[in-house]
Amino acid sequence: MLRTLSSRLLISLPLLFGPEIPVFAQSPDIHVTVNMVQLNVAVTDKKGNYITGLNPKDFAIYEDGILEKPATFAEGNAPARNLGDLAEAAGPGAGSSSAGSPQTFNDLISGANVFVLFDTSDYMYRGFVFAQDAISDFIRSLGNADKIAFYSYSRDLSRAAPLTADRSQVLQAVRSTVAGDQAALYNCLLLTLKDAAQNTGRKVVVVFSNGPDNSSVVPPEDVAEFAQSAGVSIYMISTQQARLEPVSTAVFDRMTAATGGKAYFAKNWKDEQQAFASIRDDLAHLYSLSYYPKANPNSGWRTITVRLMGDQLKKYKVRTRSGYRPLPSRFSGVNRAAISEPVPDQPAVTNQPELTLSGRERR
Repeated sequence: MLRTLSSRLLISLPLLFGPEIPVFAQSPDIHVTVNMVQLNVAVTDKKGNYITGLNPKDFAIYEDGILEKPATFAEGNAPARNLGDLAEAAGPGAGSSSAGSPQTFNDLISGANVFVLFDTSDYMYRGFVFAQDAISDFIRSLGNADKIAFYSYSRDLSRAAPLTADRSQVLQAVRSTVAGDQAALYNCLLLTLKDAAQNTGRKVVVVFSNGPDNSSVVPPEDVAEFAQSAGVSIYMISTQQARLEPVSTAVFDRMTAATGGKAYFAKNWKDEQQAFASIRDDLAHLYSLSYYPKANPNSGWRTITVRLMGDQLKKYKVRTRSGYRPLPSRFSGVNRAAISEPVPDQPAVTNQPELTLSGRERR
């Protein structure tokens, strides 16, 4: 039952943003909607130092092995540049933009939306104030981020400060948090990702967790795939408490790597501050690239690979999300009568997200 539910969630949410581009699947009766795909890309040397000053021609983007044409490019906090005609970037046969779309080109490429998710479970009784200080310093340092949201979680999710440009509102929410009960990290992270996915521009979730998850019903693998498909990078800061469970450590590492983020394990409050500083530094050095996928019959998971061009650049390391799942959007009108009944054992495809969790979701 859980696997059926999570699968329905993953195929039903509008995952990416931009004018609709229909791409027909192998079946003539169902097609998917694939929109502008946005990537946060970090380039580092062997020592972890950031490589700056690269140009669009230095990157090659492949989706399922198909070479894609970049539509926009930006480095760090610089404004994104349009690399050519958007309709041409979509590729032959990919379709045209939806008429009357409320989104503009600037909506799609501008803005940094940072969601901070703070563990207030009973794991956090020790070091609670130090963690609040580290989060507050991080929020103050994000001067170039357009908007910040602050959420906290134990068994339930609390949206303490919705996405806003008002730093004082977010800082007040941090200081108002209190310790709770058990930890449902993956439940609450999925809800946070769901909120982040509704926004355009760069989307990042920064999680501070002091221990393993002991209350969630959502598997972490589904949470990771959701984040990849929604284009949300996950950064996780955890304390040594998580090291006591090797499974949690491995999950944190895999989840962040799959989305293009990082995982940190802090021994003390100074390490926590350094981890937040590293995340801030990472956000300031990311390359932002986007593209409209060319025609692709694959309606399932699509693999994304970003490579550096030129012998001098091949020695550097590239970090970004590894893929996404396009949205199955609607039945075509060609053979609607023949498919009026759902296929047995297959979830019905809708355009609205479905999410059911044990425990309560608080606003």
